[in-house]
Order: sequence, then structure tokens, then C-alpha cells
Amino acid sequence: MPLVRSVAHGELSSLKVKAYKTMNSIINAYTDGACLGNGTASTRGGWAAVIDDGEQQLRISGHGGQTTNNRMELQAVIEGLRVSEEIGRRPIHVHTDSKYVQKGCTEWLPKWKANGWRTADRKPVKNADLWNLLDELLRRLSPTFHWVRGHNGHLFNELADTLAGFAASSGEGFREVRASGEMSVNMQLR
Repeated sequence: MPLVRSVAHGELSSLKVKAYKTMNSIINAYTDGACLGNGTASTRGGWAAVIDDGEQQLRISGHGGQTTNNRMELQAVIEGLRVSEEIGRRPIHVHTDSKYVQKGCTEWLPKWKANGWRTADRKPVKNADLWNLLDELLRRLSPTFHWVRGHNGHLFNELADTLAGFAASSGEGFREVRASGEMSVNMQLR
């Protein structure tokens, strides 16, 4: 049985916020990465995670230069899982709009490891440094992955996207605690 499970977008009952509100028995981590100028020398990236345990919502974000969107997507999940682990040993559900992350965690990772960190066409796995970190977290936490369509009105995905975009454009990250389910965002670009 795989350590990491995946739930397709269509299996979720609703995109309404109340359907995503947590019960105290699980932790939901909504993650996203952003990259301005992806693939160029002036790239600026950002990542964000919104972690909701049913009582509190923790919003975290960070940034990086000379990066890619995929690296920021991975970093968002890594940081979201790290914080979720700090909250306590409960089932964790990761919600991402990145098929790269979702399929990597649920399908490709075991094959890459079996092939000596090479893809099916024998090329080195890109972002192996982050995949190694993520692999350790996946083994410890066994999260369930949910893929959500990006920019499609999923409120917590949109919130994570906004926070990641702000981190990329401002070069600033942050960490704040809100009430569970809260959606307001109070940020200004400098």
C-alpha cells in the first residue's frame, strides 16, 4: 500500500468553503508556488501554505531568486508539511494545483528512487534536492494529496496563490495565525 494517497479533484464533494472546513481530527494544507520570469535570469519566486486545523489557520510564505515555478511548488508543500507536523500527529491533507507535485508524490517518487534518482528516460530527476526533503516528510507523515484546478475559484487555493504571488513580487515572506476558515488578506505591495 502506498504511503501517499491521492484524491482526484472530481472526488471532492464541493468547492464551497464549508466543504473544506476541517474537523479537529485532520489538518488541511493548501499550497501554491509562484514564479515571476520563470526560466529567465531575473526570476523571482514565492511559495505559500495555508494550514488549517479546524481551530486556527496558519499562513506562511517565503521567497527565492533564481528559481523555477516547480521548485516553489515543492517548497510550498515541504514547508506546509513541516508546519503540519509541528501542529501534531493527525492525518494531513495537502491540496495543490500542481500536477507535478501531486503525481510526483503519489506516482513518480518510488520509481525515481528505484531508478537511482533517474526518470523513466534515464535522465537525472530535476529538483532532486527538494524531492529528497519531501520524500523524508512523506515517509514520516503519510499525507493524502488532493489536486485542485488552479485559478478556478477554490477559495483556499486562491488564497495560497495570492500569498505566493505577494512573496514573489515583494521578496518578503511572513507567518501569521488567523481563525479557522478566515479568508481576508491584508497585504500591500511596497
